[in-house]
Amino acid sequence: MCAAFLAGATLAWGAAPDDCLALRKHGHQAEARKCYESLSNLRDPYLRAEGYWGMEMYEEANNQFRLAVAQSPANAMYRVRWGRLFHERFNNTDAATLFQEALEKDPKNAQAYYGLALVSADGFDNKAIEYVNKAMELDPKLADAHELLANLQLEDSDEAKAFAEADEALKISTESLDAMAIHAAIEILADRSPDAWFAKISQVNPNYGEGYALVAHHLVLNRRYEDGIAYYRKAIEADPRLWSAHSELGINLMRMGQEDEPRKQLELSYDNGFRNEETVNSLRLLDSYKNYVTFKDDTTILKLHKKEADLLRPYFESVLKQAIADYETKYKMKLPGPVQVEVYPNHEDFAVRTMGMPGLGALGVTFGEVVAMDSPSGRPPGEFHWASTLRHEMSHVFILTATNFRVPRWFTEGLAVHEETEASPEWGDRMTPDIVVAIRENKLLPVADLDRGFIRPEYPNQVLVSYYQAGRICDYIKERWGADKLLDMVHSFAMKTTTPDVIRQDLGMSPEEFDKQFMDWLNKDVGKTVANFDSWRTSIKDLVEQAKNKNYDIVLKEGEIVRSLYPDYVYPANAYEFMAQADLAKGDKPAAAAILTAYEKLGGHNPPALKQLASLEEELGKPVDAAATLDRLNYVYPVDEELHHKLGDLWFDQKNYSGAIREYNAVIALQPLDKAAAQYNLARAYFAAGQKDKAEDHVVSSLEAAPSYRPAQKLLLQLQDSNEGK
Repeated sequence: MCAAFLAGATLAWGAAPDDCLALRKHGHQAEARKCYESLSNLRDPYLRAEGYWGMEMYEEANNQFRLAVAQSPANAMYRVRWGRLFHERFNNTDAATLFQEALEKDPKNAQAYYGLALVSADGFDNKAIEYVNKAMELDPKLADAHELLANLQLEDSDEAKAFAEADEALKISTESLDAMAIHAAIEILADRSPDAWFAKISQVNPNYGEGYALVAHHLVLNRRYEDGIAYYRKAIEADPRLWSAHSELGINLMRMGQEDEPRKQLELSYDNGFRNEETVNSLRLLDSYKNYVTFKDDTTILKLHKKEADLLRPYFESVLKQAIADYETKYKMKLPGPVQVEVYPNHEDFAVRTMGMPGLGALGVTFGEVVAMDSPSGRPPGEFHWASTLRHEMSHVFILTATNFRVPRWFTEGLAVHEETEASPEWGDRMTPDIVVAIRENKLLPVADLDRGFIRPEYPNQVLVSYYQAGRICDYIKERWGADKLLDMVHSFAMKTTTPDVIRQDLGMSPEEFDKQFMDWLNKDVGKTVANFDSWRTSIKDLVEQAKNKNYDIVLKEGEIVRSLYPDYVYPANAYEFMAQADLAKGDKPAAAAILTAYEKLGGHNPPALKQLASLEEELGKPVDAAATLDRLNYVYPVDEELHHKLGDLWFDQKNYSGAIREYNAVIALQPLDKAAAQYNLARAYFAAGQKDKAEDHVVSSLEAAPSYRPAQKLLLQLQDSNEGK
């Protein structure tokens, strides 16, 4: 609140809106309410608006602000205050509009810039820093702006700058409560006692729950979820009516895999008018859990939607258990409890789990020992490699546990990206054009600052670029120093060592020298692609046109050139698929298979292309290769009846009966139109595997679907004969 402006709005009995705020700031809630009630009874619509707002009568306050602006359209501060109401009540769109309108009336209005900074900060938008700096430039004594900047800098893991800005706020006002809370958060993140700062907060306002909630926010951002939950509880203990803390507590308890208490906390928030998007959507998500089924054993808890549980369970359990086994060996540790993996066929449900989290990939997220991710059915076919995503997230589970959540974001993300291709060469994402451009324009961050690329991106797709850079850093460290060096770094980060100190201690060089040597290594690997990018971009456009016009000889000739310019480009409209189609049009199936094999090995996973490769391999007398290709496709997009049917047949013919059983079960899970044939295929696989009881169950199901289905009739007779011969 702008004290000078509000103090000028003096009441008949000597009080002003700023006096009401001062009472509230010092924890005198009853007196503050009386103060706001007195405002609401005045004739001035602006003062009534402030009064109603203070009494939490938001609709009435909104109406009075509208009237105040209509009566005084030139008054910029009325718009600022109205915008702050909208911001507080979860309407950032209208808030930003009002702040911009205020600046049109008064271009030097520091409070309007501060309001824009608040809106931008909610979305981890880098413009928040630009706006708050402008606010401080216009009003150097705006303590709130210094507090906000300190908060933004701590979100960026720049504790030194956050410390300094919090101190600046305290120089302006010794009662800057959020500045004190920032100091407390810095102490807690460093595993030092925050008691002195909380004591100072209590001297001003013993019921200032927002201070504990601010600390909790930073703990959650640093993936210290249990600690964050504890501080949200402290916030509620200090101020039981702090509904935002109830909501955040509920959301973070959900992130830890709980359901009952989260619902209680979220409903309490909702029933008391705190109905932001996160609260509403989290309650809807809890309601949807009745549609999920959970599978548990000693080490895993797998939550799948009922409509796809039978299909996905064997694949997810296989990848999950393999990841656990691999990481137990690689990281030389065991997890303290089972890992819970939640798989969401509706991407919007998954998105709810990540609300309020910065720099997250759109595919999976890890909260301690709980992983939430998209189902392959929640994305267009081939858009993501779900097994690679799951392995990525499982790396987080281990590394966060190993470091007690004391690890910089760049390292845990980089190691997880590195682990994707460690599982299998064709797993993991490749270098996209956005990454090529970032390398060319020298936009990669120094390793000491790399966390910023995940939290508050300065340009589009910087988060994606940061994932790539962090992953390649871990590739480089393994190649140069060996895999054990990565584990040494894990142990160093567990000791709360900073990135610069870990680089010096474990790699024996300064961070600046590391950056230089890493970039030299990276340029040797991808420098030609970066240098050729403009030529590639021109050539690929021509290749697309030649393919469209069916100029196959030119496609094959130019395709080789395009491929050599940018080998890693396996995304839509790539040279590999154009060349394969040209080879097929010319009747050269071996060449088509060869180019698609190269595409697959480089991480291409467009389902139609891989299914075509499998068909070619089978036609060329390579059924084992065909089966392997289709099996790899299961880890990209298993929601494909034809895929499972074909792979089941291939494996049956190769006497891989357990594999055939899995695939034929997948066909049945997809509710095929020809239920009789699907049940028969599964029955014959069980029979061949020596599981006669299960074979009989499924052959009966086949005949129930189609009583005259001859193959099933014959198999039933075989089963009966085999039983009689016992």
